[in-house]
Amino acid sequence: MSETGKVYLVGAGVGNEDYLTIKGKQLLGMTEVVIYDALVDESLLNLVPENCLKLSVGKRGGQASTPQAKINQLLVAYCLQGKQVVRLKSGDPFIFGRANEEIAALRDGGCNFELIPGISSVLAAPLLAGISLTEKNLSRCFAVLSGHQPDQLDWLALARIDTLVILMGGRSLSIIVENLINNGRSQYEPIAIICNCGRAKQQIFRGTLTDIVEITTGVSLSPAVIVIGKVVKLSNQDSREVGSSHAPLANKTILVTRSLEQSSKFTTLLQQQGARVVEMPALEITSPSSWVDLDRAIANLAQFQWLILTSANGVNYFFERLTSLGYDARALGGVKIAVVGRKTAAVLQKRHLNPDFIPPDYVADSLVVNFPESLMGQKILFPRVETGGREVLVRELTSKGAEVIEVAAYQSKCPKQIATEPWQALKQQQIDVITFASSKTVRNFYQLLQQQLSSDRAVQSILENVCLASIGPQTSKTCRELLGRFDLEAEEYTLEGLTTAIANYKLI
Repeated sequence: MSETGKVYLVGAGVGNEDYLTIKGKQLLGMTEVVIYDALVDESLLNLVPENCLKLSVGKRGGQASTPQAKINQLLVAYCLQGKQVVRLKSGDPFIFGRANEEIAALRDGGCNFELIPGISSVLAAPLLAGISLTEKNLSRCFAVLSGHQPDQLDWLALARIDTLVILMGGRSLSIIVENLINNGRSQYEPIAIICNCGRAKQQIFRGTLTDIVEITTGVSLSPAVIVIGKVVKLSNQDSREVGSSHAPLANKTILVTRSLEQSSKFTTLLQQQGARVVEMPALEITSPSSWVDLDRAIANLAQFQWLILTSANGVNYFFERLTSLGYDARALGGVKIAVVGRKTAAVLQKRHLNPDFIPPDYVADSLVVNFPESLMGQKILFPRVETGGREVLVRELTSKGAEVIEVAAYQSKCPKQIATEPWQALKQQQIDVITFASSKTVRNFYQLLQQQLSSDRAVQSILENVCLASIGPQTSKTCRELLGRFDLEAEEYTLEGLTTAIANYKLI
C-alpha cells in the first residue's frame, strides 16, 4: 500500500459550498490534486490551495468525455506518487457515479482511499422545488432511476410506483412519458423538472405527462431531475417558479461589492431575506502608507475639541493605532466624538465609548448642517481614508470656521482582479442585483470590469439585465456617472436600509 498517498472520493453535493459537507470542504482545502466532474459547481474549485493541480474529467451526453479507464489511471498514478487526491463527484459518489469502478482500480493499484458522502440531487432537487417525496396516502414509496437508457427499464413495474425520481432523463423525456402512459399511468399525472438544482440558474418546469414535452420544447434539460407523482401538485408553485423558500429574496442572486473584511454582515442580512450571495470584494482595506501624521495627532490629542469618525474603518484603525502607541481611551478625555452612521456608532460602542453626536441622516453632509454647537474656532481631528474620500465635509467644516486636521488612518485600494466565482456569475448572467455601499466600490467595480472587457459598451451589456442597488445619494450619483444608471436607492443610508430596499423592490 502507498504510505502517504490517498484518494478521497468526495460527494460535491449540489450547487456551491452551501451544500458541501464540512468534511468535503476540509479535504478540498488541503488537497494536492483535485479530479472533478463536469457537473461540479466551479465555485468549489476556489476552495483548493493555489498550487493544487486541477483536472477536469467531465462526462456530458453528446460531448467529448474522458474515458473511465483514463480517470482510473489518473487516480492510481497520483496516489502512488504520494499525493493527497480528491476525486470530486457531483451529488453523492454512489448515486450513478461509477464510484465502484474507481474503487476497484484503487484496490488493484494498492492505493489508500476513503469515501465521503454528498447530498444527492435525488433528494435535494425535489426539496428545493418544495416537493415532498413521501406523503401519507399520496406517496408511500418512491423509486430512483436513470433515464439514460430507458429501453432497459421495466416500465410496467415503474408505472405502479407512487413517485418516480429520474436522473439523466432530459434527453429521453418523450420516451419516458410515452412508456408511462402506455403502461397505465394517467396522462394527467403531475410532473416537475428541476434544472440546475441548487444553483443560481435553477429553473423548475411543471406540467402533466400530457403537456410537459411541449412546455419544455427548445429548453436544455441537462442537468435535470424529473419528479413524477401526485406529490408534485402539493407544492402549489408556478410552473417556472424557482426554489422552496418564500422569503422576499428567495432564488435571487446578489453580488456584494464591499471589502472582504466588511461583507459578512451584509451577506448575512441578505441571506436572511432568502438571497444567494456572491461576494466580489471591490475594496482592499490596509494600513496607510505612513503613520507619521496620525501618530503626531495622537500625541497631541489635548489640542483638539472634536474627533470625527465617518466609517467603521476609521474607528478601527484609529483606536488600534492609539493602543499600539501605548494610549487608551482616557487620552480622549477632553475630546468630543462625532460619528456618521449607525454602524460607525456601533463599532465605537464596542470599544466602550458613546459618540457625543450622530447626525440624523447618516451622511457626512448632515453632520455639518446639524452640528450641535458653533464650529467657529473648533479644532477637529479627522482620521480618514488616505485617498479618494469626499472633500465636501472638510470644505464645509472649514467654511463654518473650524480648523480641520486630516490624517490618513487607512488605505482603500482596488483589488488587482475579479475573483473567479463572481466573474463567472456575471458572464453567465446569474446575477440579479449588484449592491454598492459607497462611491468607491462603484469606481473600483467599474475599473475591474474595464480590465476584463474591451469597451464601455461591453460593460453596459454585461449589466443590462441586472438591478444596480445604491446605499445613498452620493453612491447613486457615481453609479449614474460610470455605469449609466442606478435602479434603486436605500431610503435609510445603512446596510439594513439597503437590504430592505432590495427586498421591497420588484425584481423580475
